Amino acid sequence: MKIDKCLDTLIVGAGFAGMYILHKQMSEGFKVEIFEQADDVGGTWYWNKYPGARCDIESMDYSYSFSEDLQQEWNWKEKYGTQPELLEYAKFVCKKFGLRKNINFNTKIIKSKFSKEKQKWIVTTDKQKVIECEHLILATGNLSTPNTPKIPGLNNYKGNIYHTGAWPGKMPDFNGRKVGIIGTGSSAVQSIPIISNTAEKLIVFQRTPNFSLPARHRDLPKDKREEYKKNYKKYRQLAKNSSFGIAKYQPPTQSTFEVSDEERNVIYEKAWQEGGQAMLFAFTDLLIDEKANETAAEFVRNKIRKIVNDKETAEKLCPKNHPIGTKRLCLDSNYFETYNKKNVSLIDISNEPIEKITEKGLFTNNIEYSFDDLVFATGFDAMTGAVNAIEILNDEDVSLKSKWSDGPKTYLGMMVSNFPNLFMITGPQSPGVKSQMILSIEQHVDFIHNLIIHKKDNKYRKVNANSVNQDKWVNHNNEVANATLYPLAHSWYNGDNIVGKSKGFMPYVGGVANYKKICDEKVSNNYEGFEFS
Repeated sequence: MKIDKCLDTLIVGAGFAGMYILHKQMSEGFKVEIFEQADDVGGTWYWNKYPGARCDIESMDYSYSFSEDLQQEWNWKEKYGTQPELLEYAKFVCKKFGLRKNINFNTKIIKSKFSKEKQKWIVTTDKQKVIECEHLILATGNLSTPNTPKIPGLNNYKGNIYHTGAWPGKMPDFNGRKVGIIGTGSSAVQSIPIISNTAEKLIVFQRTPNFSLPARHRDLPKDKREEYKKNYKKYRQLAKNSSFGIAKYQPPTQSTFEVSDEERNVIYEKAWQEGGQAMLFAFTDLLIDEKANETAAEFVRNKIRKIVNDKETAEKLCPKNHPIGTKRLCLDSNYFETYNKKNVSLIDISNEPIEKITEKGLFTNNIEYSFDDLVFATGFDAMTGAVNAIEILNDEDVSLKSKWSDGPKTYLGMMVSNFPNLFMITGPQSPGVKSQMILSIEQHVDFIHNLIIHKKDNKYRKVNANSVNQDKWVNHNNEVANATLYPLAHSWYNGDNIVGKSKGFMPYVGGVANYKKICDEKVSNNYEGFEFS
């Protein structure tokens, strides 16, 4: 086999994780490159160009902290980073740190195999180029493999089909058109109000209503931005010591029933007016006690009933099958108000699923709905989809996908037993998606980079996760999850949104501060659970 290139480290993906580990490795003189299937950096914020796309974490928090220069130079314009602003930020970072020369764009990694003879990964691209590398790092993202449900007749549809997770570069014009949208998760909640502004008719097909809180999005006042910049060190430390990696959301001090009903409603009302995810931080027991959770859930349902004029539609939009916060909480700008528009209608497909897609639209309950454009806001094969899209084989020809057939198992969300020198950033069983992503990315990158330095300094060729330690970690992850209400929801956290996917709660919900403490202890104990050879 002809080897086209030899590297110390090959990174898959040029999102925020890939760019930071590239910067770290370049700074230490490693021969390192990224392979990225898009034609630019940005990852999630490159692909998710749908109308209204923006982050659900405030921009001053959702940003890199590793460079003080970067923190001071970049000026966020809005409270929540919009997709165009976040993509611009990614490009700015790429340019500032001179990363582009080490990134191979428009290139997909399709296969990688660990060679027993060479003790290295042999990686193949879609252009049939073969790269040999000592370390293979998957910075493939948790929400990067769009999920399109396999509905009969999909290929028969004659109109335009769009997916929020793979939106075209040129924004479609929905002016005067009839649009059907399937899904009411985060991307739908953000795009529905925007599409409704121009579409002649918008039909929303909802299987499961979701809790959504007002974002209270606005321009970021200069004085607030400057104050944050002056005190970034303090805010970053607060974030690291919190549960979800967000400075403003510190652990609450009182439980739900320690206060009267009146006091509780005042606290919820304040959180509702503040916007964002403040409500989940109102009391200590909202995510561990069903009765406590129900008080917050009913508060939000009553808000929906007040906002939506049509009582039947309002009730359809009220989530009743999962505790609030156990699925990814949506943040919106006038989402529920949109259903008061005459050109918007809601079709409940929970009991009468879509039977088939036709040339002009779709059938549900023997009724045909016709439209010019069909939008899938049906989410992603989360957390494992992008990893499983690559054929990854260890030196015994065992595939990672087959190892994960009963659900993913990792050590600390960073390595998988019997797959030496293979690392993943914010993988399953790490806080990742249950935290401020960039904070978790930085913590993982620092850990993996330091581990590689330790391996190099001690002249080791291989590092592997111990299988016993891995099993203990997976069990701990499950115990932590089962002590909460999270497993009660059917969500992409446990793979419930993908037909045929093994079910199991994937994120670590013990909090970023606790997780980092555990990781630091492993390092102090001579990288406990990692085997060097």
